[in-house]
Amino acid sequence: MYKPFNWKIFFILWIAGILATVAVLPYTLELQSPTLANLNLAMPLPALLAIQMIQNAIIFAIVVFAGLFLANRVGLGLPILEARLNGESVGGKIRAVLPISIMLGVIGTLVILGLEVFYFQPAMMKELGDSATALNLQTSQPAAWKGFLASFYGGIAEELQLRLFVMSLLVWLGKFVSKTSEGKPTSAVFWIANILAAVLFGVGHLPTTALLIPLTPLVITRAIVLNGLLGVGFGWLYWKRGLESAIIAHFSADIVLHVLLAL
Repeated sequence: MYKPFNWKIFFILWIAGILATVAVLPYTLELQSPTLANLNLAMPLPALLAIQMIQNAIIFAIVVFAGLFLANRVGLGLPILEARLNGESVGGKIRAVLPISIMLGVIGTLVILGLEVFYFQPAMMKELGDSATALNLQTSQPAAWKGFLASFYGGIAEELQLRLFVMSLLVWLGKFVSKTSEGKPTSAVFWIANILAAVLFGVGHLPTTALLIPLTPLVITRAIVLNGLLGVGFGWLYWKRGLESAIIAHFSADIVLHVLLAL
């Protein structure tokens, strides 16, 4: 028996997604400033941003609604937020997920930084020369305050898109292929959905990467591997602990990448 659709959670997540897209603007505008300077815009930049916000609001309405609908049908969700809206105490639930979420985000980030420093950066320098420094995580960062705001986009908006919607959709589709005697998706379905969503998470970073450097096979591999590794961890948390845990882990990872490295 499925739970009734929770409109309160829908509106909370929808508004959070919209606010996250606003928060990331200072970060993205700095990254895109060289490109924007060479464009002949058909209308003022503020008008373009306003149109983009309206588009994002529509997209997030669809993503959140579909994500919650599908998650409910495969046993995924937001246990802490659901409990809070039901009037239950959530202090213990928060304390239970905070350590593992923060640790996974931070340790996972340290792992990808090691891969970046000891493998991908040397390989890209050999292939692309000095232009590869545009992707150096330690030298190509906007200001820390912009990175802090951008971390809300990663933690909230990207998790709504990649975990709540994409992973839930893939698990729901996989349930028709492999399910338990109780009609639930098997562990294999969850893992395949998790990995596929993580790969898409890495692919989703390519447009931003393309603003900084040509997309060679090595650069594409780097984006998929570095972001995908973290994505698998976030997906596992979503599966086992709920979306709130994935959001905390993603936010923690972005704080290390976009704030601490920018100081």
